[in-house]
Amino acid sequence: MSDPVGKLPSELDQLPDRDTEETAEWAASLDAVAQAAGTRRAEYLLRRTLQHAEAAGLALPKLLETDYVNTIPTSAEPEFPGDEAMEAKITAWNRWNAAAMVTRGSKYGVGGHIATFASAAWLYETGFQHFFRGKEADGSGDQLYIQGHASPGIYARAFLDGRISEQQLDNFRQESGGNGLPSYPHPRRLPWLWEFPTVSMGLGPLSAIYQARFNRYLQNRSIKDTANSHVWAFLGDGEMDEPESTAALALASREQLDNLTFVINCNLQRLDGPVRANFRVVQELEAQFRGAGWNVIKSLWGSAWDELFQLDTTGALVRRLREVPDAQFQTYATRDVAYIRQHFFGANAELVQLAGVFSDAKIAECFHSSRGGHEPRKVYAAYKAALEHKGAPTVILAQTVKGYTLGAGFESKNANHQMKKLTIDEFKDMRDLLGLPIPDSAFADGQVPYGHPGANSPEVRYLNERRAALGGPAPARKVKQVALPAPADRSFAPLLKGSGKQEMATTMAFVRLVKDLMRDKETGKRWVPIVPDEARTFGMESLFPSAGIYSPLGQTYEPVDRDQLMYYKEAKDGQILNEGITEAGAMADFIAACTSYATHGEPMIPFYIFYSMFGWQRTADQMWQLADQLGKGFIVGATAGRTTLTGEGLQHADGHSHLIASTNPASLNYDPAFAFEIAVIVKDGLRRMYGEKPEDVFYYLTVYNEPKVQPAMPEGVEEGILKGLYRFNTAADLAEAAPAADAPKVQLMASGTAIHWILEAQKLLAADWNVAADVWSATSWGELRRDALECDEALLRGEVRTPYVTRALEGAAGPVLAVSDWMRQVPDQISQWVEQDYTSLGTDGFGLSDTREGARRHFGVDAQSIVVAALAQLARRGEVPASSVKEARERYGL
Repeated sequence: MSDPVGKLPSELDQLPDRDTEETAEWAASLDAVAQAAGTRRAEYLLRRTLQHAEAAGLALPKLLETDYVNTIPTSAEPEFPGDEAMEAKITAWNRWNAAAMVTRGSKYGVGGHIATFASAAWLYETGFQHFFRGKEADGSGDQLYIQGHASPGIYARAFLDGRISEQQLDNFRQESGGNGLPSYPHPRRLPWLWEFPTVSMGLGPLSAIYQARFNRYLQNRSIKDTANSHVWAFLGDGEMDEPESTAALALASREQLDNLTFVINCNLQRLDGPVRANFRVVQELEAQFRGAGWNVIKSLWGSAWDELFQLDTTGALVRRLREVPDAQFQTYATRDVAYIRQHFFGANAELVQLAGVFSDAKIAECFHSSRGGHEPRKVYAAYKAALEHKGAPTVILAQTVKGYTLGAGFESKNANHQMKKLTIDEFKDMRDLLGLPIPDSAFADGQVPYGHPGANSPEVRYLNERRAALGGPAPARKVKQVALPAPADRSFAPLLKGSGKQEMATTMAFVRLVKDLMRDKETGKRWVPIVPDEARTFGMESLFPSAGIYSPLGQTYEPVDRDQLMYYKEAKDGQILNEGITEAGAMADFIAACTSYATHGEPMIPFYIFYSMFGWQRTADQMWQLADQLGKGFIVGATAGRTTLTGEGLQHADGHSHLIASTNPASLNYDPAFAFEIAVIVKDGLRRMYGEKPEDVFYYLTVYNEPKVQPAMPEGVEEGILKGLYRFNTAADLAEAAPAADAPKVQLMASGTAIHWILEAQKLLAADWNVAADVWSATSWGELRRDALECDEALLRGEVRTPYVTRALEGAAGPVLAVSDWMRQVPDQISQWVEQDYTSLGTDGFGLSDTREGARRHFGVDAQSIVVAALAQLARRGEVPASSVKEARERYGL
């Protein structure tokens, strides 16, 4: 066979050919088949040869796409172990009640989504009846990531098994009365049912991968036997467009996470219309997952298609299915048989002949409803094959019809995601289709009734028996609180006593503290250090050889720095999760670790350390997911602030993460100035999150890379550190140049590294301007505001409470000047509760590359600028001459 004209060189051209004559014979054979039997036969033989080679273990690249048919043929389906008729009745009740609750809620304007569960009902029901292990099973049971828009169907099932009342169904999306149901899976709103918040699309698949990975982490570290736990993630085909949905596919295959299954409901529709209008999303997803190393199972066609495929002796039907785009197939599901015969089968003579064999009823069944995702036998076969596959995760691509069983007004319509209700007549048609014993008289008041066969009915008994065999109800969230003992005080002592004459950045102080805490005999193994990359930037390389970097393969190579003290050590039982450059992945790791106390009954103490600019800014949505999931742990924004990271410039200069963090009610945000403050905050955080009465909160700490001498902790400041504000020193404490007793007074307040600027400004004010400044450390603007808001709320209930910030500053003479390395909105959070004159300085605007001194002068937050601002406040009050402000500006070159 001669080379085609213009053939591009390939990798084969670089390999030696040991027998060119044999190669030529193979090529000639292929030419002969193509000429004698046609190119389609030649293509078929090549593909079967490649499949055979793969099965034989030959190292050949895998085919990324297979034909648009089921992976598991009908003849290979395992025997179905359940009572199909009974399971059909249970599914019918759940379909009905899911539609009823949304329709009934529509009269209050709260809406809901019907079509998603209607398409996916059998995907869930088959799992609940035969696969999903509950919390009462061995280990931790399975972890279920339910597609958010399918929540009505899950509530309907919980109604059937008696866990949810009819009143609660009627309060769907009406939670303020205390007996309602949240719109989507929200553990914080319904913590006994939901484990994982999933409706922020894209975060579910990402989190599911890292949950499966964390299960293996616990297993390999001998903390919890998770061998029988399987992670199931139910996703939409449109959801897979989110970048987070596919961001970690390679991780899952690289680490051989065969404890993970994605079930993608391919109804070919996203929220507004077709997923791939001019293409085929199933084939695209198959190639994407196969390319990433996943096991792919396609369950596309129902049993009605079997006869069509058997009579397709030429392959014309398979080729036609492969070329029809999604939007056209969606149209076939809504059009009459004449249209299908003309537009689908009319494509060529072979298809016309094939269609002539079948009745209109048969063709209608195939194109309108018969999908692999709607048949429990096919779903069961796919799930069973997924669990039996070893060495790689599995994705099941199940084709369905969006709005299935809801009638012609819903099924496959572009608008069905936004359609919130059925008419009474549509419900009656649905009742007849599902065969439910609901009489017309039940609609007498114009309201659609809920349906229930009775607590002792065969359906409910069957459901409960199946769930008992699988380990109890699902989904379910069960928390058995395990209080961790407080670490020994000796771990905190070095930071409390200060650094002497040695300079130490607060980032290093935090790492030193955690390194000591990880040595604690009781709780040390429970720490989970998480870093996206650049652990060395944060001084964490000392943890590499002692704690080890987690890898399920261990270390299969000799590290280049093996002869050094702090060499790069990977281990199967490694403690550090070093994710590479992925804040989203590291955050997903963090969520899995933060919620291990609930998922596995094993409280872990994760800390996730990152460049603060790349934390909340990139992954704030995941912080909300963390809050929804009631996670506990320490988020650490390192190299924080807009001016402390010299030279890096705008993209690395964080002046706003505390503002973003303040929007999350579960986040306790601290900006400590000194090492001893870190010790106090972390110690109390361990108590609040892991003590006898654990709270559902997490901590955001910002630490800096600027080395400074760390003072010892003054007496009696612990309460102020935790509440957010304490007086660090007064003007009278100055060893030199103390101002006169009657000098004008000002209160300087700062957080984080800005404390050092106001300490210098305090000296300048005293020496150059005879102004007495007290210095306050504001460890948490957010906690001060939280306390003040609670006092305001108490006032509405008739309780008179004074905010802590107001009480702390009571009697403090002069105005207050608040300074930070953040935009002014951060310290301005407390301004309305400060009774003194209040103003602030900050780093508003974009960052820039410069020295620390240059950047601080640029933003007007250096010591000299603070002095001028303080004098301006005093001048407005008439306590210093107005000329002092101009004189100071000139003296300091501002």
